[in-house]
Amino acid sequence: MDALYLEQIFKERKGSPMELIHNYAVLLPLINIDEKWHVLFEVRSEKLDRQPNEISFPGGGIEGKETFEEGAIRETCEELNIKRENITLLGELDYVSSGKSVVYGYAGILEDLDVELIEYNEKEVDHVFTVPLDFFLNNEPEIHYTKLEVTPEENFPYHLIQNGRDYNWNKSSQAVYFYVYEDYVIWGLTARFMKNFVDIINMKRSNDSTI
Repeated sequence: MDALYLEQIFKERKGSPMELIHNYAVLLPLINIDEKWHVLFEVRSEKLDRQPNEISFPGGGIEGKETFEEGAIRETCEELNIKRENITLLGELDYVSSGKSVVYGYAGILEDLDVELIEYNEKEVDHVFTVPLDFFLNNEPEIHYTKLEVTPEENFPYHLIQNGRDYNWNKSSQAVYFYVYEDYVIWGLTARFMKNFVDIINMKRSNDSTI
């Protein structure tokens, strides 16, 4: 195996997360109501096995060879029972990587739709609601933190690592955001993407003001 052979192997290769099992994508949907921008949220059906009754954006797992963008749009169409032409994609948000999963976020505009007339998929969605975008632009989320620690399994081979059971594992914390709007509590991953969207807007505004 010579150097040229190794160069050919790695020349066009793109890195990806190790041990990644689950790929997800969500869409942060904006809709214009009475000349003002609102953000549309779903309340997940209580019949779902995963996160029933929680507030979320449309989204889900990536299927086959579709891109994250295609997955976010497909899931939105399926959950809200709308057509592809009702969605104008604005672009990418940042993505979240946790354990063996990665979630990509996108922002888009829902076109030619009346919120009150959206016939969402009741198998997945209990109901939808909107929040004025100005609420998020003018209100910082409440922030709390969770601690993340390494807990090796019982038969972990401590004898193979330096300091054995006294090994100094990395410890970290993760911010958890909460927005409270009327009777709704928007938190977790949905709130993280919401804050990311607001941060992107505020950064653009700040840069424009310095020009």
